[in-house]
Amino acid sequence: MPKRYGVKDKDVAVAHIVSGLLDGSLRPGDRIDRTEIAGKLGMSRVPVQEAVNQLERDGIVAIPYHRGVFLERFDADVVEEHYEIYGMLSAIASGRAAAHRPPELLTRLRQLIIEMSEADDPEVFENSVWEFRRAINQAVAGPRLRAAIGTFQGFMPTAFWLACADRRDYMLPLYGEELDAIERGDSERASAVVTRRTDRMAETVIEELRRRGVFDRDEARATHGQHPGPGR
Repeated sequence: MPKRYGVKDKDVAVAHIVSGLLDGSLRPGDRIDRTEIAGKLGMSRVPVQEAVNQLERDGIVAIPYHRGVFLERFDADVVEEHYEIYGMLSAIASGRAAAHRPPELLTRLRQLIIEMSEADDPEVFENSVWEFRRAINQAVAGPRLRAAIGTFQGFMPTAFWLACADRRDYMLPLYGEELDAIERGDSERASAVVTRRTDRMAETVIEELRRRGVFDRDEARATHGQHPGPGR
């Protein structure tokens, strides 16, 4: 694989493993061969190990002592839990934005809503959505909250969302409603809109993964916390 300048090898390895999980080529309980991945991606084992360590912290893989690396349970319940936590964390930031209403932030969010409304290219829309959340997090969230949100925010790659045709239909009104709540200083409503949005995101992810067959085929292989031994 050619070198991707400006992108860390660790992040390339993370994306490779997550992409396999999302397209069904990797399944819960599968063993992750770090040497094979390093060879396929044209990098040393060091960044692959760094990727594995990050994915263990994120709850994507498990590393039983002296037994290798295995993919953790991944099903509709896990997706719902992921977005429930992401929603709670993002709701804290949105509630703070409504409580403080920094003028520079309000101006930026208004601009981004216009960009979302006028975006003809789905990728431009997704970039505006990402920037909306980043602007709020940078303005009112502390470093620990930003880091926690980032763990959950970046799991689904942009390419995945681009495959979800109806995402813009529900996202744009909810972002408009969130901005309205922030402008009015209504922290409770701003937080509630965020959790409604992440609930809908979970539904979209589950629907798309079912469409791809990721959650429907060979579900008996899900380990539910139990990891196969070496060689399986």
